[in-house]
Amino acid sequence: MPTTVGRYARVMAWISVVAQSGIVTTGGLVRLTGSGLGCPTWPMCTADSFVPTPEMGIHGIIEWGNRTLTGVVCIVALLTFLAVLRTAPSMRLARPALAVGLLTILQAIVGGLTVLLQLHPNAVGVHFLISALIVSIAALLLVRVYRAEPVPPVRLLPGTRGDRLAFAIAVATVAMTWVTVYVGSLTTGSGPHAGDAAAERNGLDPQFMQHAHSIPAYVLLGLAILLVIVTGVRAMPSARRAAIGFLALVVLQAVVGIWQSRTGLPIVLVSVHMTLSMVSIATVTVALVLVRRTASLRQAEVSDPERVEG
Repeated sequence: MPTTVGRYARVMAWISVVAQSGIVTTGGLVRLTGSGLGCPTWPMCTADSFVPTPEMGIHGIIEWGNRTLTGVVCIVALLTFLAVLRTAPSMRLARPALAVGLLTILQAIVGGLTVLLQLHPNAVGVHFLISALIVSIAALLLVRVYRAEPVPPVRLLPGTRGDRLAFAIAVATVAMTWVTVYVGSLTTGSGPHAGDAAAERNGLDPQFMQHAHSIPAYVLLGLAILLVIVTGVRAMPSARRAAIGFLALVVLQAVVGIWQSRTGLPIVLVSVHMTLSMVSIATVTVALVLVRRTASLRQAEVSDPERVEG
């Protein structure tokens, strides 16, 4: 196992983010194609078989394929953890890598329970939000791996008024992103794409939920614009690049969201919308991490310049 951060660790960190985001896409396809109960039980596909039988058709293949990919994601999580396990503790790489692995295992269990609960909308929502949390932690790990430098202590919060404002806006943007994604999951649970034709819906009105979903989305757009402005004013170039990328994703999400609602929720657009939500969560997490890191290092330089230079 490597003791320094090299190309292998960086590649694995990237693969981790891509894999964790990608399995949300494949899970979404299971839901969108009505294959959520393609394998009607868990951990086996049927009461007598671990794999789908020919009689189960394409839905069984799709559901089983997604279950198989979960094993691949677990292997990626393990390899990523081993790639950073022996690195310097000050870089704080091992804990988020371990968290990604443990949450991936938990996610597999929750997925199985979701099937046993016949795709109850609350279980499906929890399943989706855990994936979002894993993607967020994987994005945090990616930043730390690429920086490959000690993480500023948590106690070193932004000291100047401008940096505190930038940090507060970044936190608010992340929080509103999660609110928007959560309301979006409720919207999906109220509509036709609940995972199976016979699956229970959450009882909310789909038309109302589409309008309700737009409210936090518009607030998020405003916060994303503010984040781009404040990171530019506070001379945080890395964070500003992430903020600009996030703003572009929010605009793109709005376009896709409006498009899908006006065209009857086609599977392709809903899948793209779901995938972009994971990319958005990863990007806004990166922006928050970079804002905090820049602000904390500035405060450290002011409070103890000799220690920082050393």
